[in-house]
Amino acid sequence: MKRRRFLAALLGSGVGLSLTGCGGEPASGPVAIKWDRDTDARCGMVISDQRFAAQIRDPEHKIWKFDDIGCAVFWLAQRTFDEQTAGTEFWVADYRASGWLDARQAHYLPGKKSPMGYHFAALAVPEAGTLSYPEMKQRLLARGK
Repeated sequence: MKRRRFLAALLGSGVGLSLTGCGGEPASGPVAIKWDRDTDARCGMVISDQRFAAQIRDPEHKIWKFDDIGCAVFWLAQRTFDEQTAGTEFWVADYRASGWLDARQAHYLPGKKSPMGYHFAALAVPEAGTLSYPEMKQRLLARGK
């Protein structure tokens, strides 16, 4: 009887530990977005278009998801930290390839129809007409919305 309780307790604690190891988000890097279920932290819209999504991890390691780089930029402008603050991570979906780019290093192609109408698509490699992150951010903030 004692042996069964001991084994049951041991098994129960092992299951609990294994679930803890699998649960939660990593402390760094982008996370998987649940397309058509996760919502934008700023505007509340469902994140559906994989070509325009963005994520910010704040200095306390909390992840924030967005459906458009414009929402992320305006959301960040209202925080007590910015993209240069230590511990802040910022990603944007690569418009032409599957995956995430560091939003601060990406190149932005204007004129692409995006979910919230900010009209910037992120690219890994510059091409004719692309803007740097600071240039894109300046245009967005000057435009307002």
